[in-house]
Amino acid sequence: MDEHKRIPRVELPDDVHLDTLAVREGLPASAWGENSEALFLTSSFRQPDAATAAARFANEEEAFIYSRFTNPTVMMFERRLAALEGAEACIATSSGMSAILLLGMGLLKAGDHVVCSRSVFGSTIMLFGREFAKFGVETTFVSQTDVAEWQRAIKPNTRLLFAESPTNPLTEVCDIAALSALAKKAGAWLAVDNCFCSPALQRPIEYGADLVIHSGTKYLDGQGRVIAGAICGSEALVNERFVPVMRSAGMSLSPFNAWVVLKGLETLSIRMEAQSRRALELARWLEARPQVERVYYPGLESHPQHALAMAQQSGSGGAVVSFIVRGQAEGGAALARGNAFHVIDNTRVCSITANLGDTKTTITHPASTSHGRLTEEQRQAAGITQGMIRVAVGLDDVRDLQADLQRGLGSL
Repeated sequence: MDEHKRIPRVELPDDVHLDTLAVREGLPASAWGENSEALFLTSSFRQPDAATAAARFANEEEAFIYSRFTNPTVMMFERRLAALEGAEACIATSSGMSAILLLGMGLLKAGDHVVCSRSVFGSTIMLFGREFAKFGVETTFVSQTDVAEWQRAIKPNTRLLFAESPTNPLTEVCDIAALSALAKKAGAWLAVDNCFCSPALQRPIEYGADLVIHSGTKYLDGQGRVIAGAICGSEALVNERFVPVMRSAGMSLSPFNAWVVLKGLETLSIRMEAQSRRALELARWLEARPQVERVYYPGLESHPQHALAMAQQSGSGGAVVSFIVRGQAEGGAALARGNAFHVIDNTRVCSITANLGDTKTTITHPASTSHGRLTEEQRQAAGITQGMIRVAVGLDDVRDLQADLQRGLGSL
């Protein structure tokens, strides 16, 4: 396509850094010269004449046509996130789960096989294990951290390896470079859900991932305001595999939600730094509590993949801390669950909600919320016990969070 038929880009030096891209990348300002990105709340766009309309609908010329698949505000978000991830392109979706749905619809067909970590988000397990299975796509779930198990699971018809790093809620870290090598050898794609780290801490494409998945609902927005998702990858994959599906199926991101997340990206790096610092302090405090059996946080030296996490995640553990309260050994799952509920119900500062990535610290019981639709066997395989609590640390003062958790822990 001729350059003059493409939508123009922001003029920036080639060597600008991540934080500059986070506030500058997108589209050039309109004729009015706005400094803050414009919000285009329109369902369709007028064309100058019938011939031009025909050319644009035939993809002979880049232009905005219909907001189901082309909108300036959405494109600004897509370009900015792609730049932050170091990807050629990005396609925005209505939610993080719709991004994974689009991934499957764009890449897979009946008879294909997927290898997926068994430690991923509960809805991801349901989507691969139940919904895609209806259409003849088989999924094998494997250990997040055992590369040899991933290798053994690969079949001649394997088309996709899917991982989440760190995982929700155990914060298990996968070796992205090692999985990339397996995928390339098998002629498959590697997709990595980067929700927990965001590109502020981790850029999976630098380690060989083909595709990066996001729930923009989490840290990209950062303030718990809207639902959003995205896939980042090569121009070929985005334009040839995902755009046609989006154009027909329409799991599109609304311009307003795109605008909110676009503005959220401007503060992403400073929020991730501040929230990760608080999370590390809280994790160390929890490790010293006698009522806590185990703490899961990649920034702790006790974490099994600590060294790998520090290498892949810019030396940061992220902002999510999970821990197990005592009770399992004394009274089994029922007592452990009761103790976890006791700690959660005695908080006064933390928000009891399964969402994460907010500036407000959130607390939840994964076994009965985010992973509640799984069978107990599936939860056990993923390591999610009834005594587990997940805390997504926000910008609250750590001293207040410690006092909040101590109210429940102190009376166990």
